[in-house]
Amino acid sequence: MTETLLRGRLLTFHREPLESSDTEAHTYLEDGGILVRDGLIVASGPFAEVVREAPEVEVVDHRPGLMMAGFIDMHIHFPQVQVVASWGAQLLDWLNNYTFPAEGEYANAQHSRAMARQFCSLLTDHGTTTAVAFCSVHKASAEALFSEAADRNMRMIAGKTMMDRNAPEAVLDTPQSSYDDSKALIADWHGKGRASYAITPRFAITSTPEQMEMARSLAAEHPDCYIQTHLSENHAEIAFTAELYPEARDYLDVYETYGLLGPRSLLGHAIHLKEREIGAMAETGTHPVFCPTSNLFLGSGLFDDAGLRARGITSGIATDIGGGTSYSMLQTLNEGYKILQLQDQKLHALRAFHWITRGNAEVLGMTDWIGTLDAGTEADIVVLDPRATPAMALRMEKVETLADELFVLQIMGDDRSIAQTYVAGVPQKGA
Repeated sequence: MTETLLRGRLLTFHREPLESSDTEAHTYLEDGGILVRDGLIVASGPFAEVVREAPEVEVVDHRPGLMMAGFIDMHIHFPQVQVVASWGAQLLDWLNNYTFPAEGEYANAQHSRAMARQFCSLLTDHGTTTAVAFCSVHKASAEALFSEAADRNMRMIAGKTMMDRNAPEAVLDTPQSSYDDSKALIADWHGKGRASYAITPRFAITSTPEQMEMARSLAAEHPDCYIQTHLSENHAEIAFTAELYPEARDYLDVYETYGLLGPRSLLGHAIHLKEREIGAMAETGTHPVFCPTSNLFLGSGLFDDAGLRARGITSGIATDIGGGTSYSMLQTLNEGYKILQLQDQKLHALRAFHWITRGNAEVLGMTDWIGTLDAGTEADIVVLDPRATPAMALRMEKVETLADELFVLQIMGDDRSIAQTYVAGVPQKGA
């Protein structure tokens, strides 16, 4: 048995804050304690109370750091770690010029494993403890990522990308091989330890109807798997999809036709939506995923958070590395704030930090395991330093409220603000 007591300021959410003054939505303690035993949180609350449960336990004192649930990244591309910051293209050109050539290298299992080690370290260095990841088309890439995550006891949701057209030969599979490889990966990894599988047709452009039928079969056979793909990121993408699927009512109808919508379906971007698509997403409980740094970098458009929320749709938020430009969920919130500002929408700091913790866990249906500091949940914890840089420290001299402090972290924070990250109770930074 391993047991540790973490001490510091503590913030955890119970529901989404309605506004910045909604203090009932969270618990904040100036001197909090989190008792961790064998990878789980067994108690959290005021330090003086928690320490009585284990008076002899080792105390790791993070004061004045702010302890929160680890961040959750809802849409990220594992094989794109070496194409971040590739200059000068919009979505389809960017995929052809940069992404597909890089992903071709992941046929090599040794390369995949080396990149998986760096990928997982980059996540935890930035405070991210759970990710929903696209692997390459190669079975070896998914095996490498799941294996690395298992070695760290890190919660990972991932899938082998399915794509059988409109890409170079090195990153194509076939309808049958995509089914067979996905089926084998599900058998080997889904529900094992902290791994979950996501059925992963990249997007309608790179899958034939025959392959979409295979995705439908996988989803029907494994209803407890997630489904991840892309939707309506870019106008040229939407037009090309309409050419390839002329019988579809709209882009979303492609996925709808093949039974790929529902509460476990995660659709990256979802920017340029028609009214019918919004209605279908609301009716089926399908979740869009907001990828602000990617949307700005690729010039894709502005995500209508308020419009979707008004229809009862719950969205995730994500980095979308490597179209996205930072592994930091703090910087993701920074750019998300600006996108919403351009539409006269607001993202106050309490809702922002709920979004990257409990909010994303709620989208995944995992609030019993991740996203909070509640007793019984997995001990994925981040410790934040709002004075990590001279500029932040100077700004913090004028901060008087928790909401203001969080907003400093939201706008100015990055990996330097992550004092420590715990995955299942094990510290990752400096390990």
